Amino acid sequence: MRIATAHTYDTSLDQLMRRQVDMANQQEKLTSGKRVNRASDDPTGAAQAERALTRLSRLDADTRSLDSQRNALTVAESTLGESTNLMQQFRDLVVSAGNTSFNSRDRATIAQQLTGLRDRLFSLANTTDSNGVPLFGGLGSAAAPFVDATAGVTFQGIAGQRASTLNSVPGAMDGEAVWMKVPTGNGVFTVAPNSTNAGALWTDVGQVVSPAAVTGDSYSVSFSVAAGVTTYSVTNTTTATAVATGQPFVPGQAISFDGLSTVVNGTPQTGDSIQFAPSTNQTLFKLLDDAIAGIGGAASGAAATQAVGTALAQIDAGTDRLQAARGQAGDWLNRADNITDAQARQSVQLETDRARAEDLDMVKGISDFQKYQTGYQAALQSYAQVQKLSLFNFIN
Repeated sequence: MRIATAHTYDTSLDQLMRRQVDMANQQEKLTSGKRVNRASDDPTGAAQAERALTRLSRLDADTRSLDSQRNALTVAESTLGESTNLMQQFRDLVVSAGNTSFNSRDRATIAQQLTGLRDRLFSLANTTDSNGVPLFGGLGSAAAPFVDATAGVTFQGIAGQRASTLNSVPGAMDGEAVWMKVPTGNGVFTVAPNSTNAGALWTDVGQVVSPAAVTGDSYSVSFSVAAGVTTYSVTNTTTATAVATGQPFVPGQAISFDGLSTVVNGTPQTGDSIQFAPSTNQTLFKLLDDAIAGIGGAASGAAATQAVGTALAQIDAGTDRLQAARGQAGDWLNRADNITDAQARQSVQLETDRARAEDLDMVKGISDFQKYQTGYQAALQSYAQVQKLSLFNFIN
């Protein structure tokens, strides 16, 4: 078989060019540190790396969103803590207003201090995060979700609470649930002397002594004084039926009926009464306003005592609501920390998947480059030898 010299030249040149291309490609991989620089290098590896990068990008966006939500919740939790402290200061002042040596002017002075604390609480309710979004706007609100008008404070936001997900926590809290739904009285019923009473009469906030007997109706306890003996009668004003009549009244002794009980003190006169009503929800600011009005406008020690007793029960209920909301914010912050830890682990895993799909093993890469370099040098030397196979090299 005859092999032409031209064929030998072409074969040697082709080997030289292929060796040169292999060495150049390997040098490019060493420079970039990647085994896959373009999809044609390894279509499967390129697809795996692209999926990992897409997930990493999505994870980075979730992380930034979570950081913003965590910052908002941190401010909300701090705001609720400050609000709780203000409520405690308010309570201390209310307790001091019960001092029997105080006159109406002293109580008016305390009422002014209470007003200042109430206004500070209202400002905290409209606190915003660093982006100007209200922290207690619920599902959305204007710049100020709480508006203080003549008729009282109203909530201008959208009531409701966003739920936390696998990758996020709420960035705002339901302001209506936190600030606008404080149960009145003891949480089951309210009790208070009639404002038109002529005698000196006050009660505690009452308690439930038999839950099964509670009807949820309204009642009126009326007093009568005859021959120096004071008696009381209980009427169910919802059904207009008598519950008890002509019962002897003893100051400091509990009056009980239909599962309800309250301790009445003072010296009632004929026609005086005490009203019982089912508990409802009112705003935190309404209970503070009522406490301020009751203390500042108390004309007697009995009225002041009644105002202080009622206010303390309401303040405690409002403080409980704030503390519960603060606990919820703290729980969400803990959840945010757990999500951050999970995202960090996921990020490491995705980065590992990407690196496995496209990164170059540098030790193997250098070894392969040296192999291609040796092959290229061998092809170059072989071509140089083939170049000498000309007849003219032997004629002389």
